[in-house]
Amino acid sequence: MSDFQKDARFQIMRLLEARPDLSQREIASELSISLGAVNYCLKALVAKGYVKVHNFSVSERKWRYAYVLTPQGVLAKARLTRRFLSRKLAEYEALKEEIAALRSELPRGGKPASDGADDADIGFQDGAERL
Repeated sequence: MSDFQKDARFQIMRLLEARPDLSQREIASELSISLGAVNYCLKALVAKGYVKVHNFSVSERKWRYAYVLTPQGVLAKARLTRRFLSRKLAEYEALKEEIAALRSELPRGGKPASDGADDADIGFQDGAERL
Protein backbone atom coordinates (compact mmCIF):
# COMPACT_ATOMS: atom_id res chain seq x y z
CA MET A 1 0.00 0.00 0.00
CA SER A 2 1.39 3.41 -0.96
CA ASP A 3 1.95 6.25 1.51
CA PHE A 4 -0.86 8.14 -0.26
CA GLN A 5 -3.30 5.28 0.40
CA LYS A 6 -2.17 4.98 4.02
CA ASP A 7 -2.52 8.72 4.52
CA ALA A 8 -5.92 8.80 2.81
CA ARG A 9 -7.22 5.94 4.95
CA PHE A 10 -5.92 7.63 8.11
CA GLN A 11 -7.31 11.05 7.16
CA ILE A 12 -10.71 9.58 6.28
CA MET A 13 -10.93 7.70 9.58
CA ARG A 14 -9.84 10.80 11.46
CA LEU A 15 -12.47 12.93 9.73
CA LEU A 16 -15.22 10.34 10.23
CA GLU A 17 -14.48 10.05 13.91
CA ALA A 18 -15.18 13.77 14.28
CA ARG A 19 -17.97 14.10 11.69
CA PRO A 20 -19.65 10.78 10.80
CA ASP A 21 -22.49 12.47 8.89
CA LEU A 22 -20.27 13.76 6.06
CA SER A 23 -21.07 12.57 2.55
CA GLN A 24 -18.39 10.98 0.40
CA ARG A 25 -18.37 14.15 -1.72
CA GLU A 26 -17.83 16.29 1.39
CA ILE A 27 -15.02 14.01 2.57
CA ALA A 28 -13.35 14.24 -0.84
CA SER A 29 -13.65 18.02 -0.81
CA GLU A 30 -12.40 18.34 2.76
CA LEU A 31 -9.33 16.15 2.11
CA SER A 32 -8.70 17.32 -1.48
CA ILE A 33 -8.78 13.79 -2.87
CA SER A 34 -10.98 12.31 -5.56
CA LEU A 35 -14.47 11.03 -4.86
CA GLY A 36 -13.42 7.67 -6.31
CA ALA A 37 -10.51 7.43 -3.84
CA VAL A 38 -12.88 8.16 -0.94
CA ASN A 39 -15.34 5.54 -2.18
CA TYR A 40 -12.56 2.97 -2.58
CA CYS A 41 -11.16 3.65 0.91
CA LEU A 42 -14.58 3.58 2.56
CA LYS A 43 -15.44 0.26 0.93
CA ALA A 44 -12.15 -1.19 2.21
CA LEU A 45 -12.74 0.20 5.71
CA VAL A 46 -16.26 -1.27 5.78
CA ALA A 47 -14.99 -4.64 4.50
CA LYS A 48 -12.36 -4.73 7.28
CA GLY A 49 -15.01 -3.94 9.88
CA TYR A 50 -13.50 -0.58 10.81
CA VAL A 51 -16.50 1.48 9.68
CA LYS A 52 -20.24 0.81 9.84
CA VAL A 53 -22.67 2.53 7.51
CA HIS A 54 -25.99 3.76 8.86
CA ASN A 55 -28.81 5.21 6.75
CA PHE A 56 -30.69 8.25 7.96
CA SER A 57 -33.24 10.53 6.41
CA VAL A 58 -32.48 14.20 5.78
CA SER A 59 -35.88 14.80 4.21
CA GLU A 60 -38.84 12.77 2.99
CA ARG A 61 -37.13 12.04 -0.32
CA LYS A 62 -33.44 12.00 0.54
CA TRP A 63 -31.39 9.48 2.45
CA ARG A 64 -27.85 9.97 3.67
CA TYR A 65 -25.33 7.77 5.32
CA ALA A 66 -23.44 8.08 8.56
CA TYR A 67 -20.03 6.42 8.61
CA VAL A 68 -19.30 5.37 12.18
CA LEU A 69 -16.01 3.94 13.40
CA THR A 70 -16.42 0.60 15.11
CA PRO A 71 -14.42 -0.25 18.26
CA GLN A 72 -12.09 -2.21 15.97
CA GLY A 73 -11.89 0.89 13.75
CA VAL A 74 -10.93 3.09 16.70
CA LEU A 75 -8.05 0.72 17.51
CA ALA A 76 -6.99 0.63 13.85
CA LYS A 77 -7.07 4.43 13.73
CA ALA A 78 -4.81 4.59 16.80
CA ARG A 79 -2.30 2.30 15.05
CA LEU A 80 -2.52 4.39 11.88
CA THR A 81 -2.03 7.56 13.93
CA ARG A 82 1.20 6.19 15.42
CA ARG A 83 2.49 5.17 11.97
CA PHE A 84 1.44 8.48 10.40
CA LEU A 85 3.14 10.47 13.15
CA SER A 86 6.30 8.36 12.92
CA ARG A 87 6.47 8.82 9.14
CA LYS A 88 5.85 12.58 9.39
CA LEU A 89 8.52 12.96 12.11
CA ALA A 90 11.03 11.13 9.89
CA GLU A 91 10.11 13.44 7.00
CA TYR A 92 10.53 16.44 9.31
CA GLU A 93 13.99 15.32 10.42
CA ALA A 94 15.06 14.73 6.81
CA LEU A 95 13.75 18.17 5.85
CA LYS A 96 15.65 19.81 8.73
CA GLU A 97 18.86 18.12 7.53
CA GLU A 98 18.24 19.26 3.95
CA ILE A 99 17.62 22.84 5.10
CA ALA A 100 20.81 22.80 7.18
CA ALA A 101 22.78 21.51 4.18
CA LEU A 102 21.32 24.20 1.91
CA ARG A 103 22.08 26.92 4.46
CA SER A 104 25.68 25.74 4.68
CA GLU A 105 25.97 26.30 0.93
CA LEU A 106 25.04 29.97 1.31
CA PRO A 107 27.77 32.57 1.83
CA ARG A 108 28.12 34.59 5.06
CA GLY A 109 26.69 32.16 7.58
CA GLY A 110 23.42 31.33 5.85
CA LYS A 111 22.43 34.78 4.61
CA PRO A 112 21.71 35.06 0.89
CA ALA A 113 24.11 37.28 -1.05
CA SER A 114 22.73 40.60 -2.30
CA ASP A 115 23.49 40.11 -5.94
CA GLY A 116 20.47 42.05 -7.16
CA ALA A 117 18.53 38.88 -7.99
CA ASP A 118 15.12 38.69 -6.44
CA ASP A 119 12.61 35.87 -6.25
CA ALA A 120 11.04 36.82 -9.60
CA ASP A 121 14.43 36.45 -11.32
CA ILE A 122 14.73 32.82 -10.23
CA GLY A 123 11.21 31.68 -10.98
CA PHE A 124 9.28 32.20 -7.74
CA GLN A 125 5.74 33.43 -8.28
CA ASP A 126 3.27 34.65 -5.69
CA GLY A 127 5.23 33.24 -2.76
CA ALA A 128 5.33 29.69 -4.14
CA GLU A 129 8.25 27.55 -3.06
CA ARG A 130 9.59 30.04 -0.52
CA LEU A 131 10.93 28.97 2.84
